[in-house]
Amino acid sequence: MQGELIAIVGASGSGKSTLLNILAGLDRPSAGGVWTSGAALFRGQDLSRLPERELVEFRRRSIGFVFQSFGLMPLLSAQENVELPLHIIGVSWRERRRRAQEALASVGLGPRARHRPYELSGGEQQRVSIARALVTGPEVVFADEPTGELDTTTARSIIDILRRISAEGTTVIVATHDLSLAAAADRQLEMSDGLLKEP
Repeated sequence: MQGELIAIVGASGSGKSTLLNILAGLDRPSAGGVWTSGAALFRGQDLSRLPERELVEFRRRSIGFVFQSFGLMPLLSAQENVELPLHIIGVSWRERRRRAQEALASVGLGPRARHRPYELSGGEQQRVSIARALVTGPEVVFADEPTGELDTTTARSIIDILRRISAEGTTVIVATHDLSLAAAADRQLEMSDGLLKEP
C-alpha cells in the first residue's frame, strides 16, 4: 500500500536482502517474476523480463535504495553524493543543487552538506544515504538493514525519519533484524525457508 512502512524480518541468510534486491530491480529472480503496480511508465510489467536499459530507467526514476553500508562515494561531499542520482538522469546543475539541499535538510543534515563521508558519523552517513534515496522522488524506498550498524539512539532517529517518509506518502520497505524498527512498521512480513508470510 502506498505510504506504508513495511518491515521484512527473518534470520540471517533467510533471503531478506535478496528479496529487496529483486523487488528493486537490482537483481533478477531465478524463477517467477516481479510485477509493478505503481510506477506509471512500468505499471503492470514484469520487471524480470524488462530489457536492461528499461530496468535501469525504472530504478533511476521509481525507486530509492538505502544500503546497510551507506554506499557513499568517499571523495564526494554529502551534497554531491545526494546530487549524483539527479546528475545521472540529466537534471540541471541548479535544480540538482536545490533538490539535494532540500533532501539533506529533510534529514537534518543541511549544515553538514559540504562534509565528506569520513567527516560524518555513521548515523549522519546513513541520513545522507536516505537523502540520496529520496532526492529523485521515488514511489518506493527500499532499505537494507538501515539501522544495523548504528547505536540505539542513532537508530531511533533513522526509524523516525523512515516513519516520516512513509507518512508523507512514500512506501518504505525495510529488511531488518532491529526489533524497534520492525515494531514501528505498519506491517511486518517474515522471511522463512524462502517464503514471505505474515507472522
